[in-house]
Amino acid sequence: MSQTIWKLENTIKHYDWGSIDGITNLFGIPNPTSEPMAEVWMGTHPLGCSLVIDAKLGKIRLDKLIQDNPQEMLGNKTFNYFGTLPFLFKILSAQKALSIQVHPTLKNAKLGFAKENQLGIPLDAPNRNYKDPNHKPELIYALTPFKAMRSFRAIDEIISLFEKVAIPDLISPISLLKNNRHSLKHFFAYLLTLSYPSKTSLIKKLLINIDSFNEEPFCTIKMLANDYPNDIGLFMPLLLNIIELKPGEAMFLCAQTPHSYLFGCGLEIMANSDNVLRAGLTHKYIDSSELLNNTDFESTPLNQLLTKPVVRENKFYFPVPVDDFKFEIIKSDESKHFEQVKSAQIVLCLDGKVTFTTKSESLILQKGESAFIAYQTGSYYYEGTGYLAKVFV
Repeated sequence: MSQTIWKLENTIKHYDWGSIDGITNLFGIPNPTSEPMAEVWMGTHPLGCSLVIDAKLGKIRLDKLIQDNPQEMLGNKTFNYFGTLPFLFKILSAQKALSIQVHPTLKNAKLGFAKENQLGIPLDAPNRNYKDPNHKPELIYALTPFKAMRSFRAIDEIISLFEKVAIPDLISPISLLKNNRHSLKHFFAYLLTLSYPSKTSLIKKLLINIDSFNEEPFCTIKMLANDYPNDIGLFMPLLLNIIELKPGEAMFLCAQTPHSYLFGCGLEIMANSDNVLRAGLTHKYIDSSELLNNTDFESTPLNQLLTKPVVRENKFYFPVPVDDFKFEIIKSDESKHFEQVKSAQIVLCLDGKVTFTTKSESLILQKGESAFIAYQTGSYYYEGTGYLAKVFV
């Protein structure tokens, strides 16, 4: 192969929770239709595969390029272990909350995918839980103040918040949780499986009882009620930690972690999967039984939710406990920096203008532009003032 580094043309997802101008304001990516611009996908996922801009052949699907030259593109180690590009890299911009969700373990994803295939459920069916046989660990890196819910609060904190809300219908379930601290799963299941009349009644009482409260998590409940007025997810801020990441902070979410992104712009890096099991704040399919079997009910303190970076010269490396991806932020300057390529990479220019030089090629990335760098590149130099986000294996 004569070319080993390609600029990317990426798929934009217009989900209804997306911001109209968040990605445009950050990266100058136009939005001529003024639809919600929720995500930009960089990778080979079949629901949004990137195109590479080839000097000789024009635009080619990235998955086709890798399929035709797997060892050169990925390297033997990645190809033998994964068989494909194992990660999906996104720019995400939320104007309102995404669904409360969990992702299955790799084992459960394989079992669930095979089972639904056997049942003959089409991949695009609205009641399909498993779109692929892969897990979906993910890292979110904040580009703006980024608010989220994730992981269960301490049991005492959950009990205290529900007692403050003081809904008479919930006295008995909360009493059971008090007497058995291991019954959080049962309490969670109770809320998810309420009949429609019971659910609407409880939500009405919740909103009345918190009307005079002006602190968290009640502010978040009120905010969510504007978009999801009759959704059981309105109770989740009482159960889950609420965290706001500052720009430059990151958070890793392993399988079976309940979470919801509430608003803000960030970079999301994940295993190449689209498996989502939902619990609320959504009009999409909810399979309560499957969700409960794929949720970790352990409490996690708020001060343990962030992923601390390791500083390596001009790089901020965010360690994650999975093999599917690695992530770092790079500060580039006018000096020439050497970079060895040990796996396929996708690099996104966050700010400025950076030039990449290989043995035989040169490519310039400006803010909002991205590139795929093949394993066969071997090494390259980068220079120019700016910031880069790099995803690799």
